Order: sequence, then structure tokens, then C-alpha cells
Amino acid sequence: MITTQDKELLAKKGITEAQIAEQLACFQTGFPFLKLDAAASIEKGILAPDAEEQKAYLAAWDAYKNTDKTIVKFVPASGAASRMFKNLFEFLSAEYDKPTTKFEQAFFDGIRNFAFYDDLNVACQRTAGKDIPGLLEEGNYKAVVAALLETAGLNYGALPKGLLKFHKYPEGPRTPLEEHLVEGALYAANKSGKVNVHFTVSPEHRTLFKALVDEKAAAYARKYGVDYNISFSEQKPSTDTVAADMENKPFRDNGKLLFRPGGHGALIENLNDLDADVIFIKNIDNVTTDAQRGDTIRYKKVLAGILLDLQERAFEYLKALEVGGAELEPIVEFIEKRLCVKLPGSYDSAVLRAVLDRPIRVCGMVRNEGEPGGGPFWVGNPDGTQSLQIAESSQIGPDDLPLMRSATHFNPVDLVCGMKNSKGVRFDLRRYTDPSTGFISSKSSGGRDLRAQELPGLWNGAMAKWNTVFVDVPITTFSPVKVVQDLLRPQHQ
Repeated sequence: MITTQDKELLAKKGITEAQIAEQLACFQTGFPFLKLDAAASIEKGILAPDAEEQKAYLAAWDAYKNTDKTIVKFVPASGAASRMFKNLFEFLSAEYDKPTTKFEQAFFDGIRNFAFYDDLNVACQRTAGKDIPGLLEEGNYKAVVAALLETAGLNYGALPKGLLKFHKYPEGPRTPLEEHLVEGALYAANKSGKVNVHFTVSPEHRTLFKALVDEKAAAYARKYGVDYNISFSEQKPSTDTVAADMENKPFRDNGKLLFRPGGHGALIENLNDLDADVIFIKNIDNVTTDAQRGDTIRYKKVLAGILLDLQERAFEYLKALEVGGAELEPIVEFIEKRLCVKLPGSYDSAVLRAVLDRPIRVCGMVRNEGEPGGGPFWVGNPDGTQSLQIAESSQIGPDDLPLMRSATHFNPVDLVCGMKNSKGVRFDLRRYTDPSTGFISSKSSGGRDLRAQELPGLWNGAMAKWNTVFVDVPITTFSPVKVVQDLLRPQHQ
């Protein structure tokens, strides 16, 4: 089944034949649903620290920052923004010429409020010979949209979100990349003022990201009195997955195996390559303006303070277990109450050690206000424990749908991750994934249907065997931009 040409391609990508066989077997068998036990909620797996506790966590983080520890802000920023403009692409190809749907009307009603308005005005003059008011007056709405999305104009339809102008300021508009630099300066600078920010980008956009950093970073460094260390990485070719045809055989295009990117779960490899003590993770589009940023900064620090507290305790207990003769009761209480792992009926010190010796992530969770996506649940594990997991809707079986609907909280807004063990050695994050939590979707290539396989999601199966702690955070810390109209929401104005 594997040809000489296939072998050359696999070698180039760094993928083994065994991995291909495993992926093809998953197409045959599918992926099992998670064993959900209950939805996590306040007091049942989601912490809600009061003002005094928050104060202590903030102080702990500020003290930690004032050391030489390596803190990194990790920002997944690979995807193109095409989905953000899906409705506008549909308008371009529609048979009608005037904005008809609610979405189209809202776009044109709010057009002056977009941070990219001035750029778009110039692009319209270049591509259509008139400014936006002139084009709208003559009813040429599509020329405005074409100037926004197409290559001859601003090319926003093909650029990544990180490079689009999101927010207006008196001194000029800002992109999400710049907002992340600002955030990093406000909570991730160490004693010497160094701020490490790492973006995962697509190969075709890397030069553009680098150019924007070269243009903008120095001004933000001066403004906030910090020294930026900004780095980039790309998804590794070894994390691509083979596509299958409708009979679950390898999909071939002109005889060549077709591979597809493994989804954002592939980024666990990029995370694993970073040498850091603490890593903050947040998506590129989840940013807000200076005026609205107070809660975001405060709760980032609170989450980090909670992480430090948990780590310190876990390391102490590990040490005690290694020496031997430790009293097990307080350790069990810590694991069950603080680390949110329910132990099986029978356990010994080896089980406790195994639970304590894992990477820890503290996740900020917002109340579910009807946004699409997964949520936090108690999940049964093969080792007899129960732990907290973030489950996507694709991982939840039909029998558990009522449970899903009862979830009070939504996917994490923010993650803060402890990357080293009690000896100060980096965890190998690849050991803490659950390969059985990938999923299969239907796609097409060249007009032919195919089945594609995504690796376990970054905060789903890719971190399934971490110790996970959920913290209730305000909705003000969550302002993703899924569609262009989101930029008209108060968080972005």
C-alpha cells in the first residue's frame, strides 16, 4: 500500500509508516466519546476566589515576576481570517447587489466604526476610483467589500487575524498582535523587564508577522519600559495527518498521498519546545482595548497566583512521598479538593505520586452566554480516577447531551501552565496527551469528498492527562472575534 514515493514523502515530513497505519485505523474505528460524569460548576470543580484570596494570589504572582524565572506568553495565531468574512464572501457572490441580510446591513451601518475604515477608503479609491461614501451613494456596495477582501484591495480575506486592524486609538489603529504585546508587558515581564511572546504562525504569513513586529515592537517597549523577546514557530509537518477516501483508504491526488494540517492540537509540539517555567496561553483574536483591559490583566495574574500555590503544595507533597513515611490524608485531601482529581476506592502512595507529578494548568472559565463551543466536565479516566476536562461538542455522545446543556460555563478563556516538575526539569508534554480524543470531519479536495482527521485539541485531548483547575472569571475577559461584526461590540470599540 505504501509506495517508494510515499516513503520519500513520509521521510521528508518526519512521519512513520506506523503513524499512518494508526491514523487509517482511526478512520475505520472512529473515536470514542468521553465518559462524562457531571458538568463542572461553582463549588463542583470551578473555583471562585473571593477578594481576599485574589489579593494573596496577585501578590504571589507579582513576587514571582520579580525573579529570573522564564515566563512566556504563547499565542496561537496560525489561521487565515477567511471564516471571519464568510458572510461578506457570500454577499460578493450573491445575485443581489444591496445589503439584504441582517449581517450585511449591520456591516454597512457600522462601517465607519471599524479600525480599518481609513485603509479601506484608500483601497476603494485605488480599486474602484471612488471613496466609500461615493460608492455607497451610487449603490456600489460590492466594490467596498471587494476592496476589503480581495488581493487588489486590503486582502483581508486571505490574511491572518493577527495582522488585521481591530481597534482604534488616537495614535492610530492596533492589530491583535500589538494588543498581545501590550498584555505581555502588563503581566508577563520579569525582574529585568523581559517579556517573552511566542506566536505560532503559518509559513506563508511568517514574513508579514515579522515585518509588523519590526515596525511596532520598539514603540511598545518604550511605552511600557520593557524589553521584548518575540519568537515564532510553525506547525510541524510531522503533525500533519493523512486524508482518507470514503472507504477509509488513503486519499491520493495524482497518485500522491494527501496530508492535511492536524489542527490546533498539533501545537502541543510547539509548546513542548519552549523552555519556560510558566506559560500563558490565549488565542490571537481574544483581545480587548486599553480602556477595557483591567479585568483581563487582573485575572491573568490571579490564575498565575493560583498555579504557583498549587505547584508549591504539589512539590512539597511529592518530596514527602519520596522520603517515605508521609501522612497520606492531607495529600489525598489536596489532590481531591485542590487539584480536582477524584481518586479510586483503593490507592497507594505510587498512585498519589503519579497524580502529583504532572503538568498543572489553571484555566479561566466564563459563564456560558450561548456562545458555540465546549465546556468543563468531570470525566472518568482509564486509571479509575475522575478529573476535570474541557470537552468539545464533538467529544460528547448523544446520551450525554442533557449534561452538556446543563453546563454553566464555557471553554477556557485563558490558560496558565506550569511547565517544570519538582526537580525543575521540563515535562515532556507529549506524554500527557490522550490520542483517543481526536475527531474526524468531512472535507473535499478537487471536487472529491474526503475524510480528514484532527489531532486531540490543544486544550482538550492534548492536555487530557494534565492536572486541571478551573477558575470562574468575568465575561469581560472574553472578547473573541469570530465574525467581522464582533468588532462592533463594545469590547472592541
